[in-house]
Amino acid sequence: MNSTAASVLILFISCALSACTDAPSTTNNAPPGAGQTSSDTVVAHTFFPEHRQTPDDVTRLLHVPNGFVVDVVATGLSGARMFAVADDGTVFVTRPSQGQVIRLRADGDTVEPSPAVEGMPGVHGIAIHDGLMYLATTKSVYVADINPDGSLGERRPIVSDLPDGGQHAARTIGIGPDDMLYISVGSDCNACAEPDGEHATILRAPLNGWPRRVYARGLRNTIGFDWHPESHDLWGMDNGIDYMGDDDPPEELNRITEGGDYGWPFRWGRNRVNRLFDRMKVSDAEFKKPTTPPFLTYAAHAAPIAMVFYNGSQFPAEYQGSAFVAFHGSWNRASPAGYKVARITFTKGEPEQFEDFLTGFLVNDGRAQIGRPAGLAVTREGALLVSDDSNGVIYRVRYEGPPRF
Repeated sequence: MNSTAASVLILFISCALSACTDAPSTTNNAPPGAGQTSSDTVVAHTFFPEHRQTPDDVTRLLHVPNGFVVDVVATGLSGARMFAVADDGTVFVTRPSQGQVIRLRADGDTVEPSPAVEGMPGVHGIAIHDGLMYLATTKSVYVADINPDGSLGERRPIVSDLPDGGQHAARTIGIGPDDMLYISVGSDCNACAEPDGEHATILRAPLNGWPRRVYARGLRNTIGFDWHPESHDLWGMDNGIDYMGDDDPPEELNRITEGGDYGWPFRWGRNRVNRLFDRMKVSDAEFKKPTTPPFLTYAAHAAPIAMVFYNGSQFPAEYQGSAFVAFHGSWNRASPAGYKVARITFTKGEPEQFEDFLTGFLVNDGRAQIGRPAGLAVTREGALLVSDDSNGVIYRVRYEGPPRF
């Protein structure tokens, strides 16, 4: 497909078994979209903004709030995704398509990337805890000692039987305030009755990997999640279903609690019924059971990847307790959404709204893109790192002052 062209898929779906009388979902910051739907027709566009290489003056094209500065700290790392920051400030970033974990260390104003792990296809999730590094591929989780030079010791498998990848093969991991391992497992499909009860979940296990349990379910693909630094509540951004139209369903910010059911595949948004799902395959009870609605929603198909709470000391005080989300960018709507980093403001542990934080990756009136944000991390010095897995650039956003890694 020509990257600047849009094709249209029109799906005719009966409303007899759906919630066509439900109120429209609320989508914060949603750009104006085409393809509005009637009660019995879904118009689903596909549009991929043209991919362009990073221009030499890219930092002049990017926009951040007043007082902030964007730097390029590394290039040539195509496929760079998720970050972890060691106690000594060393930054590690995964490259699933290359089977690598890259180590970034600062030498003055220069950041030198070097391999820390190789030969690990699909490595995506990464976490550091008590001097150990945890790494996740689609089906496995490993742990290894971090050597003084930043290299890793022998990788030891602690989980080896996660569900197959299917449509969502990237696994994200985190170590919670309870010293437990959390593993995000996306759905096998767009919208289906999963044969494996661990798909579309977040799993929890002790740090040795066993026994593991389903912590929360009904999460289509919550790649980005983190714990609020004060309340220790777990929050995550879930990716909505494709082919529901330009503006449905919204991406969801959920407070994820043990035993929670967040609706996928039967419901989305504020308990709206999924009209793309073949209801005849499941009982009425499945459709009617209560599920937990999101706290906030965002533009449909914006594709949230990483999410991280800010707990550094460099940004102004009002950023403490805020969360940042990397929106990878849409393909399933006529006018693009995402391709940016947004801030979620929190007050007393409760989310309030999304605000643009790092933008400018969409160019040529949205017909092209020069980057797709993916990973996020707060450095030891309090800056925010952003990975672009499309062009392989690592950006640093710092509050204005002397450059610090």
